[in-house]
Amino acid sequence: MTASLTIEDLHFAYPDGREVLHGVDLTVGEGERVALLGPNGAGKTTLVLHINGILHAGSGSGAGTVDVAGLTVNPADRAGIAEIRRRVGIVFQDPDDQLFMPTVAEDVGFGPANLGLKGEELKQRVDEALAAVGMTEHRDQVPHHLSFGQRRRVAVATVLAMRPEILVLDEPSSNLDPASRRELADILRALPVTVLMVTHDLPYALELCPRSVILDGGRIAADGKTADLLGDAHLMRGHRLELPFGFDPAFAAARLPST
Repeated sequence: MTASLTIEDLHFAYPDGREVLHGVDLTVGEGERVALLGPNGAGKTTLVLHINGILHAGSGSGAGTVDVAGLTVNPADRAGIAEIRRRVGIVFQDPDDQLFMPTVAEDVGFGPANLGLKGEELKQRVDEALAAVGMTEHRDQVPHHLSFGQRRRVAVATVLAMRPEILVLDEPSSNLDPASRRELADILRALPVTVLMVTHDLPYALELCPRSVILDGGRIAADGKTADLLGDAHLMRGHRLELPFGFDPAFAAARLPST
């Protein structure tokens, strides 16, 4: 399997001396859906910000390499960083952090327009992204008049319009009602991209990601099949991860659609 993401021996400390990552090694194959799990303060956000070059070894005290679809994150290579940020799309936890234009279509087209797309080519890119998240009929609406779940789907579309190779999702199920949660899961499951999902919603991780990685204390503590990790009560307790009361990972996994 071709690797979409390769992280080797990644260390990082912020300028104040706080060490966050301690030699992280992680490879994600093309088309994989992987959940990144761990307690608060584990280093998950810091790790994600290395993937698209917002953070890098030179911005603090650190070492190691991050390769995205064959490109190495190198802050000195401005063109390379721009391409990496196109290839890695991050969907934030709060969709309002990504939606700021007068209409849905303008929000979705903002990124491609900044790449120089215009006219029919830009319209096709917007149509493609909106269709992927089931929001075509809302293209002319004001984003902030939509429901929270609809705004999250539009936020996903703004990233898809850039045709990324890796989609990073920060707590995608948070604040969604059950129907919106299921609808988003159906959308994400159908996307032909590599997915790295940062979440505390362990049932959602099981539903969407066959593989999970537990990050704790800036180190990879476990990497394996999601159902196996969630079914290991000692592992879960050891890393302050809690399943909902009565949730049986083995039973839930047996009912999942094939992935």
